[in-house]
Amino acid sequence: MVRAFTCEDDIRILVADDDPVMSKFMCTVLRTGGHQPVPAFDCMQALMYAKKEPVPKAIILDLAMPAGTGLGVLENLQASFKTAHIPVLVVSGTADEATRAKALGSGASAFLAKPVAPGDLLSAVAALVA
Repeated sequence: MVRAFTCEDDIRILVADDDPVMSKFMCTVLRTGGHQPVPAFDCMQALMYAKKEPVPKAIILDLAMPAGTGLGVLENLQASFKTAHIPVLVVSGTADEATRAKALGSGASAFLAKPVAPGDLLSAVAALVA
């Protein structure tokens, strides 16, 4: 029996990226995958939305954003009992090995370099929320 898709099936994903084009792209891709994206455009918004009920099932985080740094957001998320369990996918234009290692060492669950392909984004998010 095939079950109909309903809004209750949506998985809330926080998308923290200050680039409006990239944010819109990722939100559109996530919607096609049946997710409910919640955009945040700076570090303060990202932390606020991450801690707001219901907390997201996963967070997509850019490293270069206003009002702080993505790594600072990541460290704050890891230090909070309310958000430490939320998997974080870092999607960054800075994709050298040192940046990747620092993000993963700071608690990121996965790392993708920009520009990211829609299929890669959906696959990474699916792995995080599984």
